[in-house]
Order: sequence, then structure tokens, then C-alpha cells
Amino acid sequence: MRLVFAGTPETALPSLRALIDSPRHDVVAVVTRPDAQTGRGRKVHPSPVAELAEEAGIEVLRPVKAGDPAFLDRLRAIDPDCCPVVAYGALLPQSALDVPRQGWINLHFSLLPAWRGAAPVQHAVLHGDEITGAATFRIVKELDAGPVFGVVTEEIRADDTSGALLERLSISGAELLAATLDGIEDGTLEPRPQPADGVSLAPKINVEDARVDWRAPALRVDRLVRACTPNPGAWSEFRGQRVKLGPVRPRPDADRLAAGAIAAGKHEVLVGTATHPVELTEVQAQGKRAMSAADWARGSRLGEGDTFA
Repeated sequence: MRLVFAGTPETALPSLRALIDSPRHDVVAVVTRPDAQTGRGRKVHPSPVAELAEEAGIEVLRPVKAGDPAFLDRLRAIDPDCCPVVAYGALLPQSALDVPRQGWINLHFSLLPAWRGAAPVQHAVLHGDEITGAATFRIVKELDAGPVFGVVTEEIRADDTSGALLERLSISGAELLAATLDGIEDGTLEPRPQPADGVSLAPKINVEDARVDWRAPALRVDRLVRACTPNPGAWSEFRGQRVKLGPVRPRPDADRLAAGAIAAGKHEVLVGTATHPVELTEVQAQGKRAMSAADWARGSRLGEGDTFA
């Protein structure tokens, strides 16, 4: 099939590579978000998808909005059979959805209808799901509600961060997306409506949502930090300044501490919660590089009354 691929971050790269390499499909263009400022220098860079497409000699479309008339005119001129989508990051109006003959086929990183929305992997980790996965579906106007072509499942490990889990899903999901497009082309695959029961929403997790509440149980603290790693990054306040926290380890074997209280040993740093303490692994103070929790504690010269807030 003649394809226009839509995607933006690194998560979309395994799928784009799989479709570029496919002998059955021709990726004639990609749609991605406009170039944006990234990194400490805030220099303007193309998206990862744009970079890969340019390396492969594929036309790159960067509409500010997918409903822009100039973009729609170009999309109609390209005349795609189908538009696969992976983490594009913008809403698609009906005027765009109507262009490809086989529609826009989205790879979504959850087992729909669970976790519809912008942050399905983060919410699966945050809520303690044991199993998640990826699904391909035809995009409709309602959020992530279109009929499903296929799914793959993935176990959520006890130490999984959102980043690690998403990396695995992006690889298995790429295979699913390619197989889905093969089935659509063959006429052997028909999507099935999502069930009405089991719908849950996964809105974007912002920086304020990522603040650790040490009055919560250790299990909740652990899930929050892993869900927010690497983005937007879990954090707490120490001596009135924000510090970023890497994944923690629940320590039910350790003596109880007051919520937010810090106990630093030679090789470990424990913080109290509503239940048992958790062990810090990595800390990043404002304006400094990330370091081991033990090194951070030594450099901070912790006092008896120091706590996280």
C-alpha cells in the first residue's frame, strides 16, 4: 500500500523503520510535529521521525495543525491508501481522516478500551496493572474509540519504569502495526468494535502530578516514581528546592520512619512513607547532574531535621 506515516518521538521509530523496510508497502511521506526547541541549549531540532524520514529520502510534512488547508491539499495530492499513526501528538480533524481510502490506523500502547488518552503506559504503571499491551485500531472522531484490528500483550515487571515498558511495546507494537497493514491490504483483517465496558482514561501526567507525596504508602510512591520515569520526572522538595528522583526500592525490612524523613547510611538513603521506607537510587538537584543517592546525601551533609516535603 501507499502509506503516509504520522508520528513524532523516538517511540514511533521502530514502526517507521519496519514499514520502510517492508517489501509490501511504500512510505511516500511522513507527517510529524513542527521542529521544536530541545535540550539545555534550547536549540531547534527536527523530531526523531523527521530525522529518520529525511535520512531515508522521504518527504516530511510538518503542519502546525492537521486541518491546515495547505497540508490537506498536499495530503490529497499524495493520495495515500492508508495513514499509519504512532504517537503523532496532535488531533486529526475529519477533513484529514477522510483522505486515505483505508483510513488512519493508530498503534496505541494499551489494551483498548483500557487507558484511552495521551499517557496509557504511565497510567498502567501508576495503577499497578500486571498486564498491558498495544492495539491497532482505525481512528474515529471520538478519542481512541475506533474498532480494533489486533493486539499484543506485555507483562509489567515489578521494576518497570514507563520508559522501559514503552521501549518494549514500541518494538512489539511495530510488528503488530506491520501485520495489521498487511491484513488490511489482503482484505483478510476486519476490525471489531471496542466493548462498552472497561473504558478507562489516561490523561497526560504533568509536572505537578509527578510530585511525590510521602504520606502515601510505599507501594504508591514506588508506582508514581516509576510511572514518571523518565518523563515528566518524579520530584520532591529538599531545603526549599526541587530535586528529581530516580526509581525507588520499597524496603519493608527497614525500620519505620516518619513520612518524608531521610535516614542516610554509608551506602543507602531511606525515606519514610505512610508504611515502610523506600530506598532512593538516584537524585538530581536543581542545576546539577544526576548522581547516586549516597553521593547526593554526602554532598548535602544531611542534618537530623532534614526531610523531603
